[in-house]
Amino acid sequence: MNVRIVEVGPRDGLQNEKQFLSTHAKKALIQKLIASGLKEIEATSFVHPKWIPQLADADELVARLPTYSDVNYRVLVPNAKGLERVNHSILKEIAIFCSASETHNQKNVNRKREESMADFATFVPVALEQGLRVRAYLSTVFGCPYEGEILLDQVHEMSERLFDLGVYEISLGDTIGVATPASVKRILGSLLSQFPAEKLAVHFHDTKGMGAANAYQAFEMGIQTFDSSIGGLGGCPYAPGASGNLATEDLVYLLQGSGVDTGVDLDQLCRTSQWLEGQLGTKLPSKVLRAHFA
Repeated sequence: MNVRIVEVGPRDGLQNEKQFLSTHAKKALIQKLIASGLKEIEATSFVHPKWIPQLADADELVARLPTYSDVNYRVLVPNAKGLERVNHSILKEIAIFCSASETHNQKNVNRKREESMADFATFVPVALEQGLRVRAYLSTVFGCPYEGEILLDQVHEMSERLFDLGVYEISLGDTIGVATPASVKRILGSLLSQFPAEKLAVHFHDTKGMGAANAYQAFEMGIQTFDSSIGGLGGCPYAPGASGNLATEDLVYLLQGSGVDTGVDLDQLCRTSQWLEGQLGTKLPSKVLRAHFA
C-alpha cells in the first residue's frame, strides 16, 4: 500500500518552540527534510504574528522556498486575509483548521465552531477558484482537554460540512494524545463507514506514548496519509499537557518495518533531527532518533 507522510514540523512543530529559528535555518530545515525523501511539507502558517510570533517570517520564508517538481508545500491559512498572502508561484495548497470541540475551538481560534465554518465559507471557495487545493485539520477528534470525550455525531457532522466546502482531505487530530488503538478502531471505523479512506488522514500526538501504535492501527484500517513532525516537535498551546506530534522518524521506522517503501532515508532523517537539536539547543523526543545514535 502506498502511503503519504505529511511533514508538519516546520509549522506545527516550530510554532510551539521557545527558541525561535531564523528564516535561513527554517529554509535549511525544509531542504534537509526534502533531501531525506519527504515530499509533503507544511512550511508555515499565515496566522497573525501576534498569536504565533515564531512564524512571523512566513511570507519571507515562502518566498525563499526552493521549488521542486515533486514536492508539495502547504501553509495554514486561518482567514481571508491569510489567503491574500498566498504566493501562487510556490504554493498550490492551503490548510484550514477547526475543532470538533466547541470549547477548544473558542480557546484556539477565538471563534465558535459556527463562526469558523462561516469564515471558511467566505474564503475556501475563493481558494478553490484560484486553483488551490484545500486540506482541513479537525482537532480533538479523539478527546478534548476541556470537554473530555467528543460525541461521534459531532465529528461526523463537522467532517461532512468540511467536505461539502470542497476540502479534498481531512486530517483527524488526536490533539492531546489520549487515543489508544481501541479508540482509533472505534472512531475511525465509524468515520470510514461514511467517508472513503483516501479522504481521511491521521494526526497523532505522542503524549502518552501511543502515537506509533495508533498510527499502525490506522494503517491496518486502510489509512494512507499520516501527519508527523521531525524529531517529535510540537504540542498545542491551548491543549494543556499535550506533548509533541508523532515523530517522523518513529513513523518511518514503523512503516518500513511493516513492509512499506516510504521513500525516506531514515539515517538522513535522523541526522536532520540531530542538526535541529543543535539549532534549538534541546533534545528532541523521538525514540528512534535516540536509539539511532546510541
